[in-house]
Amino acid sequence: MGTIDISYFNLFAGLLLLGIPFFYLWKFKTGLLRAAVIGSLRMIVQLFLIGMYLKYLFQWNNPWVNSLWVIIMILVAGQTALGRTGLRTRILLIPISVGFLCSVTLIGFYFIGVVLRLNNVFSAQYFIPIFGILMGNMLSSNVIALNTYYSGLKREQQLYRYLLGNGATRQEAQAPFIKQAIVKAFSPLVANIAVMGLVALPGTMIGQILGGSSPHVAIKYQMMIMVITFTASMLSLMITISLASRKSFDAYGKLLDVDRPPRKNGKK
Repeated sequence: MGTIDISYFNLFAGLLLLGIPFFYLWKFKTGLLRAAVIGSLRMIVQLFLIGMYLKYLFQWNNPWVNSLWVIIMILVAGQTALGRTGLRTRILLIPISVGFLCSVTLIGFYFIGVVLRLNNVFSAQYFIPIFGILMGNMLSSNVIALNTYYSGLKREQQLYRYLLGNGATRQEAQAPFIKQAIVKAFSPLVANIAVMGLVALPGTMIGQILGGSSPHVAIKYQMMIMVITFTASMLSLMITISLASRKSFDAYGKLLDVDRPPRKNGKK
Protein backbone atom coordinates (compact mmCIF):
# COMPACT_ATOMS: atom_id res chain seq x y z
CA MET A 1 0.00 0.00 0.00
CA GLY A 2 1.42 3.37 -1.04
CA THR A 3 1.36 6.68 0.73
CA ILE A 4 -2.05 8.36 0.99
CA ASP A 5 -1.65 11.92 -0.23
CA ILE A 6 -3.29 14.79 1.66
CA SER A 7 -5.11 17.27 -0.53
CA TYR A 8 -4.64 20.97 0.12
CA PHE A 9 -8.26 21.24 1.26
CA ASN A 10 -7.79 18.39 3.75
CA LEU A 11 -4.49 19.90 4.85
CA PHE A 12 -6.30 23.14 5.60
CA ALA A 13 -8.90 21.15 7.56
CA GLY A 14 -6.10 19.58 9.58
CA LEU A 15 -4.48 22.94 10.30
CA LEU A 16 -7.76 24.10 11.85
CA LEU A 17 -6.81 21.91 14.84
CA LEU A 18 -4.35 24.63 15.80
CA GLY A 19 -7.38 26.64 16.93
CA ILE A 20 -7.56 24.49 20.09
CA PRO A 21 -4.11 25.33 21.54
CA PHE A 22 -4.42 28.91 20.25
CA PHE A 23 -7.70 29.30 22.18
CA TYR A 24 -6.19 28.23 25.49
CA LEU A 25 -3.09 30.37 24.96
CA TRP A 26 -5.46 33.32 24.54
CA LYS A 27 -7.88 32.36 27.32
CA PHE A 28 -5.23 32.10 30.02
CA LYS A 29 -3.36 35.21 28.80
CA THR A 30 -0.07 33.32 28.48
CA GLY A 31 1.49 35.90 26.20
CA LEU A 32 2.42 33.10 23.82
CA LEU A 33 -0.44 33.44 21.33
CA ARG A 34 1.30 35.87 18.98
CA ALA A 35 4.53 33.84 19.02
CA ALA A 36 2.61 30.61 18.44
CA VAL A 37 0.67 32.03 15.50
CA ILE A 38 3.75 33.55 13.89
CA GLY A 39 5.74 30.38 14.54
CA SER A 40 3.06 28.21 12.98
CA LEU A 41 2.84 30.43 9.90
CA ARG A 42 6.62 30.39 9.55
CA MET A 43 6.63 26.59 9.88
CA ILE A 44 4.03 26.24 7.10
CA VAL A 45 5.81 28.60 4.71
CA GLN A 46 9.28 27.20 5.44
CA LEU A 47 8.18 23.58 5.00
CA PHE A 48 6.50 24.36 1.67
CA LEU A 49 9.65 26.14 0.47
CA ILE A 50 11.97 23.39 1.65
CA GLY A 51 9.69 20.82 0.02
CA MET A 52 10.04 22.63 -3.31
CA TYR A 53 13.80 22.90 -2.86
CA LEU A 54 14.27 19.26 -1.87
CA LYS A 55 12.35 18.16 -4.96
CA TYR A 56 15.04 19.65 -7.18
CA LEU A 57 17.83 18.64 -4.78
CA PHE A 58 16.79 15.00 -5.11
CA GLN A 59 16.58 15.34 -8.89
CA TRP A 60 20.08 16.82 -9.17
CA ASN A 61 21.56 14.39 -6.64
CA ASN A 62 24.87 16.22 -6.91
CA PRO A 63 27.43 15.56 -4.12
CA TRP A 64 28.75 19.14 -4.28
CA VAL A 65 25.27 20.64 -4.01
CA ASN A 66 24.40 18.25 -1.17
CA SER A 67 27.61 19.14 0.69
CA LEU A 68 26.93 22.85 0.22
CA TRP A 69 23.48 22.35 1.73
CA VAL A 70 25.02 20.72 4.82
CA ILE A 71 27.53 23.57 5.19
CA ILE A 72 24.67 26.07 5.02
CA MET A 73 22.83 24.10 7.74
CA ILE A 74 25.94 24.17 9.94
CA LEU A 75 26.37 27.93 9.53
CA VAL A 76 22.69 28.59 10.25
CA ALA A 77 22.81 26.27 13.28
CA GLY A 78 25.90 28.07 14.57
CA GLN A 79 24.24 31.47 14.28
CA THR A 80 21.08 30.10 15.91
CA ALA A 81 23.12 28.74 18.84
CA LEU A 82 24.80 32.12 19.26
CA GLY A 83 21.42 33.81 19.46
CA ARG A 84 19.95 31.33 21.93
CA THR A 85 22.93 31.18 24.29
CA GLY A 86 23.86 34.86 24.21
CA LEU A 87 27.57 34.00 24.21
CA ARG A 88 30.21 36.02 22.43
CA THR A 89 30.84 35.12 18.80
CA ARG A 90 34.61 34.74 19.31
CA ILE A 91 33.98 32.14 22.03
CA LEU A 92 31.24 30.02 20.50
CA LEU A 93 31.02 30.37 16.71
CA ILE A 94 34.12 28.40 15.69
CA PRO A 95 33.85 25.74 18.46
CA ILE A 96 30.21 24.95 17.79
CA SER A 97 30.69 24.98 14.02
CA VAL A 98 33.66 22.60 14.31
CA GLY A 99 31.70 20.42 16.73
CA PHE A 100 28.75 20.24 14.37
CA LEU A 101 30.90 19.58 11.30
CA CYS A 102 33.00 16.83 12.88
CA SER A 103 30.06 15.06 14.51
CA VAL A 104 27.65 15.20 11.59
CA THR A 105 30.37 14.06 9.19
CA LEU A 106 31.66 11.17 11.30
CA ILE A 107 28.29 9.84 12.45
CA GLY A 108 26.39 10.62 9.26
CA PHE A 109 28.87 8.94 6.92
CA TYR A 110 29.27 6.00 9.32
CA PHE A 111 25.52 5.39 9.25
CA ILE A 112 25.16 5.80 5.48
CA GLY A 113 28.36 3.98 4.51
CA VAL A 114 28.71 1.27 7.17
CA VAL A 115 25.18 0.61 8.40
CA LEU A 116 23.19 1.22 5.20
CA ARG A 117 26.15 0.28 2.98
CA LEU A 118 25.13 2.60 0.15
CA ASN A 119 27.42 2.73 -2.85
CA ASN A 120 26.85 6.49 -3.11
CA VAL A 121 27.14 8.01 0.36
CA PHE A 122 26.09 11.38 -1.10
CA SER A 123 22.73 10.06 -2.34
CA ALA A 124 20.36 12.96 -1.66
CA GLN A 125 17.53 10.65 -0.58
CA TYR A 126 19.55 9.59 2.47
CA PHE A 127 22.28 12.22 2.80
CA ILE A 128 20.02 15.26 3.25
CA PRO A 129 17.45 13.76 5.70
CA ILE A 130 20.06 12.01 7.86
CA PHE A 131 22.34 15.02 8.13
CA GLY A 132 19.32 17.25 8.74
CA ILE A 133 17.96 15.23 11.63
CA LEU A 134 21.43 15.05 13.18
CA MET A 135 21.84 18.82 12.94
CA GLY A 136 18.45 19.48 14.55
CA ASN A 137 19.14 17.27 17.54
CA MET A 138 22.70 18.55 17.99
CA LEU A 139 21.51 22.15 17.99
CA SER A 140 18.86 21.69 20.67
CA SER A 141 21.09 19.65 23.01
CA ASN A 142 24.07 21.98 22.57
CA VAL A 143 22.05 25.11 23.36
CA ILE A 144 20.68 23.61 26.59
CA ALA A 145 24.06 22.20 27.64
CA LEU A 146 26.06 25.35 26.90
CA ASN A 147 23.60 27.56 28.76
CA THR A 148 23.80 25.21 31.75
CA TYR A 149 27.58 24.95 31.59
CA TYR A 150 28.30 28.67 31.52
CA SER A 151 25.54 29.67 33.94
CA GLY A 152 26.92 27.11 36.40
CA LEU A 153 30.45 28.46 36.04
CA LYS A 154 29.28 32.03 36.60
CA ARG A 155 27.09 31.08 39.54
CA GLU A 156 29.64 28.85 41.28
CA GLN A 157 32.94 30.59 40.63
CA GLN A 158 34.07 29.90 44.21
CA LEU A 159 33.69 26.15 43.72
CA TYR A 160 35.66 26.29 40.50
CA ARG A 161 38.48 28.30 42.11
CA TYR A 162 38.43 26.06 45.19
CA LEU A 163 39.00 23.00 43.01
CA LEU A 164 41.85 24.72 41.18
CA GLY A 165 43.38 25.84 44.46
CA ASN A 166 43.37 22.29 45.77
CA GLY A 167 45.43 20.90 42.94
CA ALA A 168 42.75 20.07 40.37
CA THR A 169 43.63 20.57 36.73
CA ARG A 170 41.50 22.93 34.67
CA GLN A 171 39.71 19.94 33.10
CA GLU A 172 39.06 18.40 36.53
CA ALA A 173 37.71 21.69 37.89
CA GLN A 174 35.36 22.01 34.92
CA ALA A 175 34.11 18.42 35.21
CA PRO A 176 31.24 19.16 37.69
CA PHE A 177 29.89 21.85 35.37
CA ILE A 178 30.17 19.62 32.31
CA LYS A 179 28.30 16.96 34.29
CA GLN A 180 25.48 19.42 35.04
CA ALA A 181 25.31 20.37 31.37
CA ILE A 182 25.10 16.75 30.22
CA VAL A 183 22.41 15.88 32.77
CA LYS A 184 20.31 18.91 31.83
CA ALA A 185 20.59 18.37 28.08
CA PHE A 186 20.31 14.61 27.85
CA SER A 187 17.93 13.61 30.65
CA PRO A 188 14.83 14.07 28.43
CA LEU A 189 16.44 12.04 25.64
CA VAL A 190 17.42 9.21 27.97
CA ALA A 191 13.90 9.16 29.43
CA ASN A 192 12.44 9.13 25.92
CA ILE A 193 14.64 6.22 24.87
CA ALA A 194 13.50 4.17 27.87
CA VAL A 195 9.80 4.32 26.95
CA MET A 196 10.10 4.32 23.16
CA GLY A 197 7.83 1.76 21.59
CA LEU A 198 6.03 1.10 24.88
CA VAL A 199 4.54 4.47 25.79
CA ALA A 200 5.38 6.52 22.70
CA LEU A 201 5.66 5.71 19.00
CA PRO A 202 8.27 8.04 17.48
CA GLY A 203 7.48 10.28 14.55
CA THR A 204 10.15 8.87 12.23
CA MET A 205 8.79 5.34 12.55
CA ILE A 206 5.18 6.45 12.15
CA GLY A 207 6.15 8.49 9.09
CA GLN A 208 7.79 5.48 7.47
CA ILE A 209 4.83 3.23 8.19
CA LEU A 210 2.41 5.81 6.78
CA GLY A 211 4.73 6.07 3.79
CA GLY A 212 4.31 2.36 3.04
CA SER A 213 7.30 0.76 4.81
CA SER A 214 6.76 -2.40 6.82
CA PRO A 215 6.82 -2.01 10.63
CA HIS A 216 9.84 -4.32 10.72
CA VAL A 217 11.88 -1.98 8.51
CA ALA A 218 10.56 1.16 10.22
CA ILE A 219 11.58 -0.15 13.65
CA LYS A 220 15.17 -0.79 12.56
CA TYR A 221 15.47 2.68 11.06
CA GLN A 222 14.00 4.29 14.18
CA MET A 223 16.40 2.35 16.37
CA MET A 224 19.37 3.62 14.39
CA ILE A 225 18.02 7.20 14.24
CA MET A 226 17.95 7.29 18.05
CA VAL A 227 21.47 5.85 18.26
CA ILE A 228 23.05 8.27 15.79
CA THR A 229 21.27 11.37 17.15
CA PHE A 230 22.27 10.49 20.72
CA THR A 231 25.87 9.82 19.69
CA ALA A 232 26.25 12.86 17.42
CA SER A 233 24.72 15.19 20.01
CA MET A 234 27.07 13.99 22.74
CA LEU A 235 30.13 14.09 20.48
CA SER A 236 29.37 17.59 19.20
CA LEU A 237 28.84 18.86 22.76
CA MET A 238 32.17 17.47 23.96
CA ILE A 239 34.03 19.00 21.00
CA THR A 240 32.26 22.33 21.42
CA ILE A 241 32.92 22.60 25.17
CA SER A 242 36.53 21.53 24.74
CA LEU A 243 37.20 24.21 22.12
CA ALA A 244 35.07 26.93 23.70
CA SER A 245 36.66 26.46 27.14
CA ARG A 246 40.07 27.34 25.72
CA LYS A 247 38.75 30.82 24.91
CA SER A 248 36.67 31.21 28.07
CA PHE A 249 39.43 31.42 30.70
CA ASP A 250 42.53 33.52 31.15
CA ALA A 251 46.01 32.15 31.86
CA TYR A 252 45.18 31.84 35.58
CA GLY A 253 41.97 29.89 35.03
CA LYS A 254 39.62 32.81 35.67
CA LEU A 255 36.38 32.83 33.69
CA LEU A 256 36.33 35.70 31.21
CA ASP A 257 33.30 37.79 30.27
CA VAL A 258 31.62 35.32 27.92
CA ASP A 259 28.25 37.05 27.51
CA ARG A 260 27.53 39.02 24.40
CA PRO A 261 27.18 42.74 25.23
CA PRO A 262 23.69 44.21 24.79
CA ARG A 263 23.00 46.28 21.71
CA LYS A 264 23.02 50.04 21.95
CA ASN A 265 19.25 50.19 21.66
CA GLY A 266 19.00 48.12 24.83
CA LYS A 267 17.86 44.93 23.14
CA LYS A 268 19.83 41.77 23.65
